[in-house]
Amino acid sequence: MKKKLLILLLTVCVSGMMLTACGNNSPDSSALSASAEKTGELNSTTTITGDKEILVVSFGTSYNDTRAMTICAIEDAIAKANPDYTVQRAFTAQTIIDKLKKRDGLVIDNVEQALDRAKEAGIKTLIVQPTLLMNGNEYNDLSEALDKYADDFTNLVLGDPLLTSDNDYDAVAKAITTSSKSKDDGKTAICFMGHGTDAESNNDYARLQNVLTESGFENYYIGTVEATPTIDDLLKAINEKGFYTRVVLQPLMVVAGDHANNDMAGDEDDSWKSIFENAGYNVETVLEGLGQNPDIQDLYILHVEEAIDSLA
Repeated sequence: MKKKLLILLLTVCVSGMMLTACGNNSPDSSALSASAEKTGELNSTTTITGDKEILVVSFGTSYNDTRAMTICAIEDAIAKANPDYTVQRAFTAQTIIDKLKKRDGLVIDNVEQALDRAKEAGIKTLIVQPTLLMNGNEYNDLSEALDKYADDFTNLVLGDPLLTSDNDYDAVAKAITTSSKSKDDGKTAICFMGHGTDAESNNDYARLQNVLTESGFENYYIGTVEATPTIDDLLKAINEKGFYTRVVLQPLMVVAGDHANNDMAGDEDDSWKSIFENAGYNVETVLEGLGQNPDIQDLYILHVEEAIDSLA
């Protein structure tokens, strides 16, 4: 019988303690306590116990409240579903790691630091679960980083990104249409902004679009900020329908960070909001990252379970 391990987690972002750690949306806020340990934020000073760990790897964000509602929420959900594992965090964006340490006193490992920490702590089974949407450049970089540590752990498994299997696409399509159901009145185009990539995985956006369309959600549109489909592609498709009066914009990203606040919902002339408004549409912006959606959190939990099951 497996002995349950004590998990010394500081991830209580879903409790009132998150108001200090994650309660200010401004990326330039210095509202956090100098000691992030006291705020309920999971950081790299968290004690590692036992010999089994789940390392949740995210790009990261300096927007505190969206981190609480997305990254923290995913970590917390994974921890609750896997009480025999210590859950740790790593970010891949070093600029964000450095900014949070300087601004907020929040210490977060990059991937190499997190792997070294797990090795030094005597972790034998390490499950690495990314919060990435797809198998693109960043996922490949993570895989290559883990290859260097293959001999340092008895078991080292990399979990799948959010959009991997056919069931994943169906589940994500259901999650975003269910959460935005109140916006769907027949006269509204609901647009999701993805990041976009120059990797082959950029085709995943079109694949998700096909799942939505074939499921009858023809008023849902997926575009990207840095690849294709572009905002111009979406505007053309929406104009061709001829009957939409309103556009709802929402990020197809784990967090509602810089791209969501500026490229999507900003007041600059080239933001998605401004472009649709100038085209004559009433525009509503929804600054909610995918990580806030409980169904999306459940999908990450499922991928962790699949990674653990692969050990058998």
